[in-house]
Amino acid sequence: MPSRRIPPETIVDLRRRLDLLPPRSSERRALIEEIAQLYGVSVDTVYRALKPGTQLRSLRRVDCGIPRVIPRTSLERYCEVIAALKIRTSNRKGHHLSTSEAIRLLEEHGIQTADGHVQAPPGLLKPTTVNRYLKQWGYDHNTLRRQPPAVRFQAEESNQCWHFDLSQSDLKHVKAPIWMELGRGHPLLMLYSVVDDRSGVTYQEYHGVYGEDVEAALRFMFAAMSPKPHSEFPFQGIPQMLYMDNGPIAKSLVFQKVMGYLGVEIRTHLPQGKDGRRVTARSKGKVERPFRSVKEMHETLYHLYEPETEAEANSWLMRFLLHYNRQSHRSEPHSRMEDWVANLPKTGIRQMCNWERFCTFAREPERRKVGIDARITVDGVSYEVDPDLAGETVVLWWGLFDNELYVEAGSRRYGPYNPVGAPIPLHRYRSFKKTRTQQRADKIESLAKELVLPATAIGQVDLLSSPDSQIELKVQSFQDPDPFQELTFPTIIAAKLAIADYLGQPLAKLTSLQMADVDAILSNTLNKQAVMSQIRDYFHPKGGRLHAE
Repeated sequence: MPSRRIPPETIVDLRRRLDLLPPRSSERRALIEEIAQLYGVSVDTVYRALKPGTQLRSLRRVDCGIPRVIPRTSLERYCEVIAALKIRTSNRKGHHLSTSEAIRLLEEHGIQTADGHVQAPPGLLKPTTVNRYLKQWGYDHNTLRRQPPAVRFQAEESNQCWHFDLSQSDLKHVKAPIWMELGRGHPLLMLYSVVDDRSGVTYQEYHGVYGEDVEAALRFMFAAMSPKPHSEFPFQGIPQMLYMDNGPIAKSLVFQKVMGYLGVEIRTHLPQGKDGRRVTARSKGKVERPFRSVKEMHETLYHLYEPETEAEANSWLMRFLLHYNRQSHRSEPHSRMEDWVANLPKTGIRQMCNWERFCTFAREPERRKVGIDARITVDGVSYEVDPDLAGETVVLWWGLFDNELYVEAGSRRYGPYNPVGAPIPLHRYRSFKKTRTQQRADKIESLAKELVLPATAIGQVDLLSSPDSQIELKVQSFQDPDPFQELTFPTIIAAKLAIADYLGQPLAKLTSLQMADVDAILSNTLNKQAVMSQIRDYFHPKGGRLHAE
Protein backbone atom coordinates (compact mmCIF):
# COMPACT_ATOMS: atom_id res chain seq x y z
CA MET A 1 0.00 0.00 0.00
CA PRO A 2 1.59 3.35 -1.04
CA SER A 3 2.39 5.84 1.76
CA ARG A 4 0.23 8.89 2.03
CA ARG A 5 1.92 12.26 1.36
CA ILE A 6 0.96 15.75 2.49
CA PRO A 7 0.90 18.28 -0.41
CA PRO A 8 3.74 20.85 -0.31
CA GLU A 9 1.34 23.82 -0.43
CA THR A 10 -0.38 22.48 2.71
CA ILE A 11 2.95 22.28 4.54
CA VAL A 12 3.80 25.86 3.49
CA ASP A 13 0.42 27.13 4.71
CA LEU A 14 0.73 25.18 7.97
CA ARG A 15 4.21 26.62 8.59
CA ARG A 16 2.84 30.11 8.00
CA ARG A 17 0.00 29.59 10.46
CA LEU A 18 2.37 28.18 13.08
CA ASP A 19 4.66 31.22 12.79
CA LEU A 20 1.78 33.43 13.88
CA LEU A 21 1.39 31.53 17.18
CA PRO A 22 3.60 31.70 20.30
CA PRO A 23 6.21 28.88 20.66
CA ARG A 24 4.39 27.17 23.59
CA SER A 25 0.82 27.72 22.48
CA SER A 26 -1.63 24.81 22.75
CA GLU A 27 -3.12 25.78 19.39
CA ARG A 28 0.02 24.59 17.60
CA ARG A 29 -0.67 20.97 18.69
CA ALA A 30 -4.30 21.31 17.65
CA LEU A 31 -3.35 22.53 14.13
CA ILE A 32 -0.91 19.65 13.64
CA GLU A 33 -3.46 17.03 14.80
CA GLU A 34 -6.06 18.56 12.47
CA ILE A 35 -3.73 18.21 9.44
CA ALA A 36 -2.81 14.62 10.46
CA GLN A 37 -6.46 13.61 10.72
CA LEU A 38 -7.33 15.34 7.41
CA TYR A 39 -4.71 13.45 5.37
CA GLY A 40 -4.83 10.22 7.41
CA VAL A 41 -1.24 10.32 8.68
CA SER A 42 0.31 10.33 12.11
CA VAL A 43 1.30 13.39 14.07
CA ASP A 44 4.98 12.41 13.78
CA THR A 45 4.65 12.42 9.98
CA VAL A 46 3.43 16.00 10.09
CA TYR A 47 6.33 16.99 12.34
CA ARG A 48 8.81 15.35 9.97
CA ALA A 49 7.29 17.21 7.02
CA LEU A 50 7.65 20.50 8.85
CA LYS A 51 11.40 20.04 9.37
CA PRO A 52 13.44 22.17 6.87
CA GLY A 53 15.63 19.39 5.59
CA THR A 54 17.07 21.27 2.62
CA GLN A 55 17.64 24.62 4.39
CA LEU A 56 21.31 25.67 4.64
CA ARG A 57 22.54 26.47 8.08
CA SER A 58 25.03 29.24 8.78
CA LEU A 59 28.46 28.20 10.06
CA ARG A 60 29.32 31.67 11.37
CA ARG A 61 29.75 32.64 14.97
CA VAL A 62 26.81 34.03 16.87
CA ASP A 63 28.57 37.39 17.32
CA CYS A 64 29.50 37.69 13.61
CA GLY A 65 29.43 41.34 12.47
CA ILE A 66 29.79 42.69 16.01
CA PRO A 67 33.18 44.25 16.96
CA ARG A 68 34.79 42.53 19.95
CA VAL A 69 37.97 44.55 20.65
CA ILE A 70 36.30 47.97 20.69
CA PRO A 71 32.70 49.04 21.39
CA ARG A 72 30.48 49.44 18.34
CA THR A 73 29.77 53.14 19.01
CA SER A 74 33.48 54.02 19.18
CA LEU A 75 34.37 52.04 16.05
CA GLU A 76 31.45 53.56 14.14
CA ARG A 77 32.64 57.05 15.11
CA TYR A 78 36.16 56.28 13.85
CA CYS A 79 34.68 54.90 10.61
CA GLU A 80 32.64 58.07 10.11
CA VAL A 81 35.73 60.26 10.53
CA ILE A 82 37.79 58.08 8.14
CA ALA A 83 34.99 58.13 5.53
CA ALA A 84 34.75 61.92 5.87
CA LEU A 85 38.53 62.19 5.36
CA LYS A 86 38.25 60.23 2.12
CA ILE A 87 35.41 62.45 0.87
CA ARG A 88 37.29 65.64 1.80
CA THR A 89 40.48 64.55 -0.01
CA SER A 90 38.74 63.31 -3.19
CA ASN A 91 39.38 64.90 -6.58
CA ARG A 92 37.51 64.71 -9.87
CA LYS A 93 39.42 61.61 -10.95
CA GLY A 94 38.27 59.69 -7.88
CA HIS A 95 41.62 59.68 -6.08
CA HIS A 96 41.42 60.02 -2.30
CA LEU A 97 43.26 59.25 0.93
CA SER A 98 43.82 55.53 1.64
CA THR A 99 42.50 53.80 4.75
CA SER A 100 46.01 53.18 6.13
CA GLU A 101 47.00 56.83 5.75
CA ALA A 102 43.72 57.99 7.30
CA ILE A 103 44.34 55.71 10.32
CA ARG A 104 47.88 57.08 10.69
CA LEU A 105 46.62 60.68 10.75
CA LEU A 106 43.88 59.73 13.19
CA GLU A 107 46.36 58.06 15.56
CA GLU A 108 49.29 60.49 15.36
CA HIS A 109 47.56 63.87 15.05
CA GLY A 110 43.83 63.38 15.51
CA ILE A 111 41.00 65.18 13.67
CA GLN A 112 39.14 68.23 14.89
CA THR A 113 35.37 67.83 14.34
CA ALA A 114 32.29 69.81 15.29
CA ASP A 115 31.82 67.49 18.30
CA GLY A 116 35.39 67.85 19.50
CA HIS A 117 38.84 66.38 18.93
CA VAL A 118 38.87 62.72 17.81
CA GLN A 119 42.10 60.70 18.21
CA ALA A 120 42.43 56.90 18.19
CA PRO A 121 44.86 54.97 20.44
CA PRO A 122 47.94 53.71 18.53
CA GLY A 123 47.62 50.14 17.20
CA LEU A 124 43.89 49.85 17.88
CA LEU A 125 42.57 50.22 14.30
CA LYS A 126 43.60 47.80 11.55
CA PRO A 127 43.07 48.65 7.84
CA THR A 128 41.39 45.31 7.04
CA THR A 129 39.01 45.64 10.00
CA VAL A 130 38.16 49.24 9.18
CA ASN A 131 37.59 48.44 5.49
CA ARG A 132 35.29 45.55 6.41
CA TYR A 133 33.12 47.67 8.68
CA LEU A 134 33.14 50.61 6.23
CA LYS A 135 31.60 48.26 3.67
CA GLN A 136 29.23 46.63 6.16
CA TRP A 137 27.85 49.88 7.57
CA GLY A 138 27.65 51.73 4.21
CA TYR A 139 30.56 54.12 4.79
CA ASP A 140 32.68 52.96 1.83
CA HIS A 141 33.56 55.51 -0.85
CA ASN A 142 31.48 53.94 -3.65
CA THR A 143 28.31 53.87 -1.54
CA LEU A 144 28.72 57.44 -0.34
CA ARG A 145 29.39 58.72 -3.89
CA ARG A 146 26.48 56.83 -5.42
CA GLN A 147 24.21 58.95 -7.63
CA PRO A 148 20.69 59.70 -6.34
CA PRO A 149 17.89 58.06 -8.34
CA ALA A 150 16.90 59.74 -11.58
CA VAL A 151 13.42 61.26 -11.93
CA ARG A 152 11.58 60.58 -15.18
CA PHE A 153 9.13 63.23 -16.38
CA GLN A 154 6.88 63.61 -19.41
CA ALA A 155 5.06 66.61 -20.80
CA GLU A 156 1.27 66.52 -20.95
CA GLU A 157 0.96 68.13 -24.39
CA SER A 158 2.95 68.31 -27.59
CA ASN A 159 5.30 71.32 -27.96
CA GLN A 160 5.16 71.87 -24.21
CA CYS A 161 8.84 70.97 -23.85
CA TRP A 162 11.58 70.41 -26.43
CA HIS A 163 15.00 68.94 -25.68
CA PHE A 164 17.80 70.63 -27.63
CA ASP A 165 21.34 69.33 -28.05
CA LEU A 166 24.06 68.86 -30.65
CA SER A 167 26.55 66.08 -31.25
CA GLN A 168 29.55 65.58 -33.47
CA SER A 169 28.73 63.52 -36.54
CA ASP A 170 30.71 60.34 -37.22
CA LEU A 171 31.20 61.66 -40.78
CA LYS A 172 33.42 64.47 -39.33
CA HIS A 173 33.07 66.74 -42.40
CA VAL A 174 31.75 66.77 -45.96
CA LYS A 175 33.98 66.98 -49.01
CA ALA A 176 32.46 70.25 -50.30
CA PRO A 177 31.47 72.48 -47.34
CA ILE A 178 29.38 75.59 -47.90
CA TRP A 179 32.00 77.87 -46.33
CA MET A 180 35.49 77.67 -44.85
CA GLU A 181 37.71 80.00 -42.83
CA LEU A 182 41.21 80.48 -44.15
CA GLY A 183 43.77 78.56 -42.13
CA ARG A 184 41.25 76.56 -40.05
CA GLY A 185 40.60 73.64 -42.37
CA HIS A 186 37.26 71.98 -42.99
CA PRO A 187 34.49 72.95 -40.57
CA LEU A 188 33.33 70.18 -38.25
CA LEU A 189 30.02 68.55 -39.21
CA MET A 190 27.69 68.80 -36.21
CA LEU A 191 24.29 67.18 -35.77
CA TYR A 192 21.72 69.59 -34.27
CA SER A 193 18.61 68.01 -32.77
CA VAL A 194 15.36 68.84 -30.98
CA VAL A 195 13.09 66.17 -29.47
CA ASP A 196 9.51 66.71 -28.33
CA ASP A 197 9.27 65.49 -24.74
CA ARG A 198 5.70 64.14 -25.01
CA SER A 199 5.83 62.22 -28.28
CA GLY A 200 9.53 61.65 -28.87
CA VAL A 201 9.35 63.16 -32.38
CA THR A 202 12.77 64.42 -33.39
CA TYR A 203 14.00 66.88 -36.00
CA GLN A 204 17.70 67.05 -36.90
CA GLU A 205 19.98 68.90 -39.30
CA TYR A 206 23.65 68.89 -40.27
CA HIS A 207 25.63 72.13 -39.95
CA GLY A 208 29.33 72.67 -40.62
CA VAL A 209 30.69 74.82 -37.77
CA TYR A 210 33.83 75.57 -35.79
CA GLY A 211 32.61 74.69 -32.28
CA GLU A 212 29.15 75.43 -30.87
CA ASP A 213 28.04 78.25 -33.18
CA VAL A 214 25.10 80.42 -32.03
CA GLU A 215 24.27 81.51 -35.57
CA ALA A 216 23.93 77.89 -36.73
CA ALA A 217 21.81 77.11 -33.66
CA LEU A 218 19.42 79.97 -34.48
CA ARG A 219 19.16 78.84 -38.10
CA PHE A 220 18.36 75.33 -36.93
CA MET A 221 15.76 76.50 -34.40
CA PHE A 222 14.01 78.53 -37.10
CA ALA A 223 13.88 75.46 -39.37
CA ALA A 224 12.60 73.28 -36.50
CA MET A 225 9.77 75.70 -35.64
CA SER A 226 8.76 76.41 -39.25
CA PRO A 227 6.52 74.20 -41.43
CA LYS A 228 8.41 71.45 -43.26
CA PRO A 229 8.19 70.91 -47.05
CA HIS A 230 7.20 67.26 -46.49
CA SER A 231 3.49 66.61 -45.91
CA GLU A 232 4.35 63.51 -43.83
CA PHE A 233 6.35 65.67 -41.40
CA PRO A 234 3.87 68.17 -39.83
CA PHE A 235 6.17 68.83 -36.85
CA GLN A 236 6.31 72.62 -36.31
CA GLY A 237 5.36 75.45 -33.93
CA ILE A 238 7.00 77.45 -31.13
CA PRO A 239 7.49 75.36 -27.96
CA GLN A 240 6.73 76.64 -24.49
CA MET A 241 10.04 75.47 -22.99
CA LEU A 242 13.48 74.52 -24.31
CA TYR A 243 15.53 72.11 -22.15
CA MET A 244 19.27 72.13 -22.90
CA ASP A 245 22.72 71.93 -21.32
CA ASN A 246 24.84 74.80 -19.95
CA GLY A 247 26.99 75.15 -23.08
CA PRO A 248 28.00 78.30 -25.00
CA ILE A 249 24.67 78.40 -26.85
CA ALA A 250 22.58 78.53 -23.67
CA LYS A 251 24.89 81.23 -22.25
CA SER A 252 24.69 83.38 -25.40
CA LEU A 253 22.79 86.62 -24.79
CA VAL A 254 21.64 86.69 -28.43
CA PHE A 255 20.14 83.19 -28.19
CA GLN A 256 18.41 84.03 -24.91
CA LYS A 257 16.93 87.28 -26.30
CA VAL A 258 15.66 85.61 -29.48
CA MET A 259 13.98 82.86 -27.48
CA GLY A 260 12.57 85.51 -25.12
CA TYR A 261 11.05 87.43 -28.05
CA LEU A 262 9.41 84.20 -29.24
CA GLY A 263 8.07 83.43 -25.76
CA VAL A 264 10.23 80.33 -25.21
CA GLU A 265 11.44 79.60 -21.67
CA ILE A 266 15.00 78.23 -21.50
CA ARG A 267 15.68 75.59 -18.84
CA THR A 268 19.19 74.20 -18.37
CA HIS A 269 20.62 71.25 -16.47
CA LEU A 270 21.62 71.83 -12.88
CA PRO A 271 25.38 72.44 -12.60
CA GLN A 272 27.48 69.73 -10.97
CA GLY A 273 27.19 69.80 -7.19
CA LYS A 274 24.05 71.95 -7.25
CA ASP A 275 21.82 69.02 -6.27
CA GLY A 276 24.08 67.18 -3.84
CA ARG A 277 26.04 64.37 -5.49
CA ARG A 278 24.14 64.51 -8.77
CA VAL A 279 26.27 65.13 -11.86
CA THR A 280 25.45 67.83 -14.42
CA ALA A 281 23.36 65.59 -16.70
CA ARG A 282 23.09 61.90 -17.47
CA SER A 283 23.41 60.57 -20.97
CA LYS A 284 21.06 58.09 -22.63
CA GLY A 285 18.23 60.59 -22.22
CA LYS A 286 15.42 61.61 -24.56
CA VAL A 287 17.68 63.72 -26.77
CA GLU A 288 20.74 61.43 -26.70
CA ARG A 289 18.83 58.34 -27.83
CA PRO A 290 17.99 59.72 -31.33
CA PHE A 291 21.68 60.63 -31.79
CA ARG A 292 22.65 57.01 -31.23
CA SER A 293 19.91 55.78 -33.57
CA VAL A 294 21.07 58.11 -36.36
CA LYS A 295 24.73 57.13 -35.95
CA GLU A 296 24.04 53.38 -35.81
CA MET A 297 21.20 53.07 -38.33
CA HIS A 298 21.93 55.89 -40.78
CA GLU A 299 25.50 57.20 -40.63
CA THR A 300 26.98 53.68 -40.83
CA LEU A 301 25.76 53.62 -44.45
CA TYR A 302 28.14 56.48 -45.24
CA HIS A 303 30.89 53.85 -45.47
CA LEU A 304 29.14 52.64 -48.64
CA TYR A 305 28.28 56.03 -50.12
CA GLU A 306 29.32 59.37 -48.66
CA PRO A 307 27.39 62.65 -49.23
CA GLU A 308 29.25 65.42 -51.03
CA THR A 309 27.55 68.51 -49.52
CA GLU A 310 25.56 69.48 -46.43
CA ALA A 311 22.39 69.82 -48.51
CA GLU A 312 22.72 66.25 -49.76
CA ALA A 313 23.42 64.97 -46.24
CA ASN A 314 20.36 66.80 -44.87
CA SER A 315 18.11 65.40 -47.61
CA TRP A 316 19.22 61.84 -46.74
CA LEU A 317 18.78 62.58 -43.05
CA MET A 318 15.20 63.83 -43.61
CA ARG A 319 14.26 60.54 -45.25
CA PHE A 320 15.61 58.68 -42.24
CA LEU A 321 13.72 60.96 -39.83
CA LEU A 322 10.47 60.16 -41.63
CA HIS A 323 11.17 56.49 -40.98
CA TYR A 324 12.28 57.11 -37.38
CA ASN A 325 9.20 59.16 -36.39
CA ARG A 326 6.91 56.45 -37.80
CA GLN A 327 8.30 53.99 -35.23
CA SER A 328 6.33 53.06 -32.10
CA HIS A 329 6.03 55.43 -29.16
CA ARG A 330 7.95 54.45 -26.03
CA SER A 331 4.74 53.68 -24.09
CA GLU A 332 1.70 54.30 -26.33
CA PRO A 333 0.29 51.86 -28.94
CA HIS A 334 0.90 54.18 -31.90
CA SER A 335 3.77 55.97 -33.64
CA ARG A 336 5.66 59.03 -32.41
CA MET A 337 4.21 61.33 -35.06
CA GLU A 338 0.65 60.12 -34.37
CA ASP A 339 1.19 60.82 -30.67
CA TRP A 340 2.42 64.36 -31.47
CA VAL A 341 -0.67 65.10 -33.58
CA ALA A 342 -3.06 63.55 -31.04
CA ASN A 343 -1.72 65.56 -28.09
CA LEU A 344 -1.52 69.06 -29.60
CA PRO A 345 -2.67 71.91 -27.32
CA LYS A 346 -6.37 72.74 -27.43
CA THR A 347 -5.53 76.34 -28.29
CA GLY A 348 -3.42 75.18 -31.24
CA ILE A 349 0.28 75.40 -32.01
CA ARG A 350 1.98 78.79 -31.93
CA GLN A 351 2.83 79.76 -35.48
CA MET A 352 6.39 80.76 -36.39
CA CYS A 353 7.18 84.08 -38.10
CA ASN A 354 8.91 84.41 -41.46
CA TRP A 355 12.70 84.44 -41.90
CA GLU A 356 12.95 88.20 -42.46
CA ARG A 357 11.19 88.92 -39.18
CA PHE A 358 13.25 86.28 -37.36
CA CYS A 359 16.47 87.98 -38.53
CA THR A 360 15.48 91.20 -36.78
CA PHE A 361 15.41 89.40 -33.40
CA ALA A 362 18.97 88.06 -33.68
CA ARG A 363 20.91 91.14 -32.69
CA GLU A 364 23.92 91.00 -30.40
CA PRO A 365 24.67 93.84 -27.94
CA GLU A 366 28.11 95.47 -27.83
CA ARG A 367 29.15 98.55 -25.84
CA ARG A 368 31.07 101.10 -27.92
CA LYS A 369 31.84 104.82 -27.95
CA VAL A 370 30.59 106.96 -30.84
CA GLY A 371 33.19 109.13 -32.55
CA ILE A 372 33.08 112.90 -32.64
CA ASP A 373 31.87 112.64 -36.25
CA ALA A 374 28.83 110.59 -35.11
CA ARG A 375 30.25 107.47 -36.78
CA ILE A 376 30.95 103.96 -35.54
CA THR A 377 33.14 101.41 -37.32
CA VAL A 378 32.19 97.73 -36.95
CA ASP A 379 34.44 95.13 -38.64
CA GLY A 380 35.77 97.79 -41.03
CA VAL A 381 32.29 99.06 -41.98
CA SER A 382 31.32 102.61 -40.97
CA TYR A 383 27.86 103.61 -39.78
CA GLU A 384 26.67 107.16 -39.26
CA VAL A 385 24.34 107.46 -36.26
CA ASP A 386 22.24 110.25 -34.83
CA PRO A 387 24.25 113.49 -34.21
CA ASP A 388 22.99 113.58 -30.62
CA LEU A 389 25.06 110.45 -29.91
CA ALA A 390 28.43 111.94 -30.91
CA GLY A 391 30.98 111.20 -28.17
CA GLU A 392 28.51 109.08 -26.15
CA THR A 393 29.01 105.49 -24.98
CA VAL A 394 26.16 103.45 -26.43
CA VAL A 395 25.09 99.82 -26.86
CA LEU A 396 25.20 98.51 -30.42
CA TRP A 397 22.65 95.90 -31.46
CA TRP A 398 24.39 94.16 -34.30
CA GLY A 399 22.29 91.75 -36.38
CA LEU A 400 23.70 88.27 -37.06
CA PHE A 401 21.72 87.89 -40.28
CA ASP A 402 21.40 91.48 -41.59
CA ASN A 403 23.55 94.55 -42.26
CA GLU A 404 21.52 97.05 -40.27
CA LEU A 405 22.71 98.53 -37.00
CA TYR A 406 20.65 99.69 -34.03
CA VAL A 407 21.97 101.87 -31.23
CA GLU A 408 20.68 102.06 -27.67
CA ALA A 409 21.44 105.00 -25.37
CA GLY A 410 19.78 104.89 -21.99
CA SER A 411 16.20 103.73 -22.46
CA ARG A 412 15.92 104.89 -26.08
CA ARG A 413 16.82 103.03 -29.24
CA TYR A 414 17.94 104.60 -32.49
CA GLY A 415 18.11 103.13 -35.95
CA PRO A 416 18.25 101.33 -38.23
CA TYR A 417 21.51 102.63 -39.69
CA ASN A 418 22.99 101.40 -42.97
CA PRO A 419 26.67 101.45 -43.94
CA VAL A 420 27.97 104.78 -45.22
CA GLY A 421 30.66 105.50 -47.78
CA ALA A 422 34.09 107.06 -47.51
CA PRO A 423 34.80 110.38 -45.75
CA ILE A 424 33.30 113.50 -47.36
CA PRO A 425 35.78 115.16 -49.79
CA LEU A 426 37.20 118.56 -48.98
CA HIS A 427 35.10 121.58 -50.07
CA ARG A 428 32.04 119.34 -50.29
CA TYR A 429 31.43 118.77 -46.63
CA ARG A 430 28.10 119.66 -45.06
CA SER A 431 27.36 120.34 -41.45
CA PHE A 432 24.82 118.37 -39.46
CA LYS A 433 21.44 119.92 -38.88
CA LYS A 434 21.13 121.18 -35.34
CA THR A 435 19.38 118.68 -33.13
CA ARG A 436 16.86 119.46 -30.43
CA THR A 437 19.56 118.97 -27.82
CA GLN A 438 21.82 121.49 -29.53
CA GLN A 439 18.95 123.96 -29.97
CA ARG A 440 18.09 123.63 -26.29
CA ALA A 441 21.75 124.20 -25.37
CA ASP A 442 21.91 127.33 -27.58
CA LYS A 443 18.77 128.67 -25.95
CA ILE A 444 20.15 128.14 -22.46
CA GLU A 445 23.48 129.76 -23.42
CA SER A 446 21.75 132.85 -24.81
CA LEU A 447 19.61 133.04 -21.69
CA ALA A 448 22.72 132.77 -19.52
CA LYS A 449 24.27 135.77 -21.23
CA GLU A 450 21.20 137.88 -20.49
CA LEU A 451 20.92 137.01 -16.81
CA VAL A 452 21.48 139.92 -14.36
CA LEU A 453 21.56 139.48 -10.62
CA PRO A 454 21.00 142.49 -8.31
CA ALA A 455 23.95 143.35 -6.15
CA THR A 456 21.80 143.27 -2.99
CA ALA A 457 21.05 139.56 -3.57
CA ILE A 458 24.69 138.45 -3.39
CA GLY A 459 25.27 136.29 -0.37
CA GLN A 460 21.62 135.63 0.39
CA VAL A 461 20.29 133.80 -2.65
CA ASP A 462 18.55 130.44 -2.04
CA LEU A 463 18.90 128.27 -5.14
CA LEU A 464 15.91 125.98 -5.65
CA SER A 465 16.50 122.49 -7.07
CA SER A 466 14.48 121.59 -10.19
CA PRO A 467 12.64 118.20 -10.49
CA ASP A 468 13.88 115.32 -12.89
CA SER A 469 11.99 114.65 -15.97
CA GLN A 470 -1.04 70.17 -43.84
CA ILE A 471 -2.41 68.09 -41.32
CA GLU A 472 -4.94 70.67 -40.42
CA LEU A 473 -3.44 72.01 -37.25
CA LYS A 474 -5.05 74.57 -35.03
CA VAL A 475 -2.66 77.52 -35.22
CA GLN A 476 -2.29 80.64 -33.10
CA SER A 477 -1.19 83.66 -35.12
CA PHE A 478 2.34 84.89 -34.43
CA GLN A 479 2.43 87.61 -31.76
CA ASP A 480 5.13 89.98 -32.93
CA PRO A 481 6.90 91.70 -29.98
CA ASP A 482 8.48 94.36 -32.27
CA PRO A 483 11.35 95.12 -29.83
CA PHE A 484 13.09 97.57 -32.17
CA GLN A 485 9.88 99.39 -33.34
CA GLU A 486 10.42 98.43 -36.96
CA LEU A 487 6.76 97.75 -37.78
CA THR A 488 4.99 100.74 -36.22
CA PHE A 489 5.86 104.35 -35.49
CA PRO A 490 6.15 105.04 -31.75
CA THR A 491 4.33 108.40 -32.03
CA ILE A 492 2.55 110.56 -34.60
CA ILE A 493 5.47 113.04 -34.51
CA ALA A 494 7.91 110.27 -35.48
CA ALA A 495 5.60 109.33 -38.35
CA LYS A 496 5.47 112.94 -39.59
CA LEU A 497 9.26 113.17 -39.46
CA ALA A 498 9.51 110.02 -41.60
CA ILE A 499 6.96 111.47 -44.08
CA ALA A 500 8.91 114.74 -44.30
CA ASP A 501 12.11 112.78 -44.90
CA TYR A 502 10.38 110.82 -47.67
CA LEU A 503 8.99 113.97 -49.35
CA GLY A 504 12.29 115.83 -48.97
CA GLN A 505 10.61 118.94 -47.57
CA PRO A 506 9.05 120.08 -44.28
CA LEU A 507 5.36 119.36 -43.79
CA ALA A 508 4.83 123.10 -43.18
CA LYS A 509 5.10 123.64 -46.94
CA LEU A 510 2.06 121.41 -47.59
CA THR A 511 -1.38 122.89 -48.13
CA SER A 512 -4.03 122.72 -45.43
CA LEU A 513 -5.95 120.09 -47.40
CA GLN A 514 -2.85 117.91 -47.85
CA MET A 515 -2.01 118.26 -44.16
CA ALA A 516 -5.58 117.24 -43.22
CA ASP A 517 -5.28 114.13 -45.39
CA VAL A 518 -1.95 113.27 -43.76
CA ASP A 519 -3.49 113.64 -40.29
CA ALA A 520 -6.38 111.40 -41.36
CA ILE A 521 -3.98 108.68 -42.48
CA LEU A 522 -2.03 108.84 -39.21
CA SER A 523 -5.22 108.79 -37.13
CA ASN A 524 -6.20 105.46 -38.72
CA THR A 525 -2.90 103.58 -38.28
CA LEU A 526 0.75 103.98 -37.30
CA ASN A 527 1.93 100.87 -39.14
CA LYS A 528 5.04 101.88 -41.08
CA GLN A 529 4.26 99.86 -44.19
CA ALA A 530 0.61 100.97 -44.36
CA VAL A 531 1.39 104.65 -43.69
CA MET A 532 4.19 104.91 -46.23
CA SER A 533 2.16 103.01 -48.82
CA GLN A 534 -0.78 105.46 -48.46
CA ILE A 535 1.54 108.48 -48.52
CA ARG A 536 3.23 107.13 -51.64
CA ASP A 537 -0.10 106.58 -53.38
CA TYR A 538 -1.36 110.01 -52.26
CA PHE A 539 1.59 112.16 -53.32
CA HIS A 540 2.91 110.04 -56.21
CA PRO A 541 -0.06 108.23 -57.75
CA LYS A 542 0.61 106.02 -60.75
CA GLY A 543 -0.57 107.79 -63.92
CA GLY A 544 -2.33 110.55 -61.98
CA ARG A 545 -1.84 114.02 -60.56
CA LEU A 546 -0.68 115.07 -57.12
CA HIS A 547 -3.72 115.49 -54.86
CA ALA A 548 -4.81 119.01 -54.04
CA GLU A 549 -2.11 120.76 -55.99
